[in-house]
Parts: sequence; C-alpha cells; structure tokens
Amino acid sequence: MVNSITVSFAPRLYHWFVRPKWVTKKYIHDRVQSNFAFDGKSVLDFGSGTGANCSMFHPLYYVGMDPDAGRIQYAQRLYPDHQFQVLENNAIPYPHESVDYILIIAVLHHISSDEISKYLKEFQRVLKPDGTIIVMEPCLCKSKPLCNTFMKWYDKGEYIRNEAQYLQLFQDHDYNCTVLDRFRKCFLYHELFFSAKPKLQKNLTENR
Repeated sequence: MVNSITVSFAPRLYHWFVRPKWVTKKYIHDRVQSNFAFDGKSVLDFGSGTGANCSMFHPLYYVGMDPDAGRIQYAQRLYPDHQFQVLENNAIPYPHESVDYILIIAVLHHISSDEISKYLKEFQRVLKPDGTIIVMEPCLCKSKPLCNTFMKWYDKGEYIRNEAQYLQLFQDHDYNCTVLDRFRKCFLYHELFFSAKPKLQKNLTENR
C-alpha cells in the first residue's frame, strides 16, 4: 500500500519532533547542498511529508509529493509559496522527461521492495536525460550494532536496509549508484547518502 510511506505521527508533531530545523539543516540540507546545485532545476520531493526540505529549493522549481493528505495540507500552510500535492495510485502525474532531480529523504525504509520497484519505473519515466535521484536513508551497519538496535526499536519504518540492499534495489532496475556519504545522525542513526542515475537515460544522452 502506498500509505506505508507514512508513519504514525500527527503532521504538527512529526514536523516539530522528527524534523526540527537544526537537525534537518545539519544532517540533511548541508549535505545535499554541498553536493548538488539546484539553480533553475526542477525538483520532485518524493515523500515530502510536512515539507521540511522545501526551503532548499526555489518555489518555482519545487513540488513536494506525499500520500498523506494531512501532511500535504500542513506543509502548504507552513510554506505557502511552495507547491505540494497528494500522491495517488502510485503514479507521478508528470510528463516524460520533465524532472531534473528527485529527492528521497527517509522514505524508502517505510516501503516494501516490491512497491519501490514500481516507483523506480516511474522515476525513470519522469526524469530528464542525465536526471538524478538523491537518496538519504537510515541504514543498518554491521559495525554499528547499537545503532541498528535503536533504529529497529525506535523507527516506525519496517524496511530499514543495509547499504548493499538499498543500492541493489536501484541497480536491479538499471540505475548507476554513487555513495556520497555514510554518517551517524544524533549519535544513534547510521545514515546512507547516495545518488542514482538511470543507465538508459545516460545512454540516450551519450548517443545524442
């Protein structure tokens, strides 16, 4: 079910407890902005929740999308200049090759592998040639048993994976992946930060 992206916090509580500004800036925004330039580039924030990441992007080029209508409504109230919409029927209502970047922050660990496979096909369809997916997810790590135990106990996500499993999801659908960083968030969350580009789109670009 697409609603597996969501977790069981009310929008206001989720925004202020799970996504406080200083945590979001330090662990997410600073890393993303140090690796990518978004000037004039269209961005789809997939699983945008309450819109905590929209401030990285110019409102004209940003759309936040989430299956939770309550969070979308809350995000629109908080950030009236940015655009948000409800994700319905596992489909992204965008034309082919219309998006430069797809941002996925702490979303995939709430979604089964079968469901992710469906979205990966949609991402390939809507990404422009040389488009990029930016991913940051909590990640299991053999050398961090305390972090693993804490995440499994605390996090509502049922599908926290290790690094190889996350990357394999994309590689199985013809994406090239690049690991950008591995880090701990607030001491107890081990995070994986990587990008992915569809091989087919890359080949099409090279042949033009």
